[in-house]
Amino acid sequence: MADPIAIPRMTVDGWLVDARRIVSPNHDMRPAGVAVDTLVVHGITLPPGRFGHGQVEALFTNRLDSAADSFYARIADLRVSAHAVIERSGALTQYVSFDDRAWHAGASVFDSRERVNDFGIGIELEGTDDCPYTPAQYRRLAAVTAALLLHYPGMTRSRIVGHSDIAPGRKTDPGPAFDWAALHRLLDRLCI
Repeated sequence: MADPIAIPRMTVDGWLVDARRIVSPNHDMRPAGVAVDTLVVHGITLPPGRFGHGQVEALFTNRLDSAADSFYARIADLRVSAHAVIERSGALTQYVSFDDRAWHAGASVFDSRERVNDFGIGIELEGTDDCPYTPAQYRRLAAVTAALLLHYPGMTRSRIVGHSDIAPGRKTDPGPAFDWAALHRLLDRLCI
């Protein structure tokens, strides 16, 4: 029998109790009256294709050293964030309350609605389009997704999308290496 997956508890103000918390300055309040109803799955590495260097945290907290890598010089002035990041090990860090608007989607459209940041939650997986994500990441993503589906009544499994789905032609993540069926099998195990 597969190991059980524990659904994390969430505080009333949108923070996961068991997640490491580092607050990103790159967020603001959602527009009044806009309900959270979409989950956007992203993939990220910094520098591209390299894992485990803490540089995503540096980007999301505006501390990226532009001299450390030629790629960083192009992105050091970006002010971006995601609600949470799941590392290759499955370790989870939350940067923005799920109730607030993280700056993850950019120019985007889903279900004929623009500005997905207004109604979406962004979860970054440490990875690339062409490198398989780890079992630990799928397990953690399924657990967090289950918590979100239980907490936000407008969010359904049909509203879990990739960054490429909301910004086609501009974004490709989480890419063909992301196994959507594996995520949904884990959600089935959780009866979500």
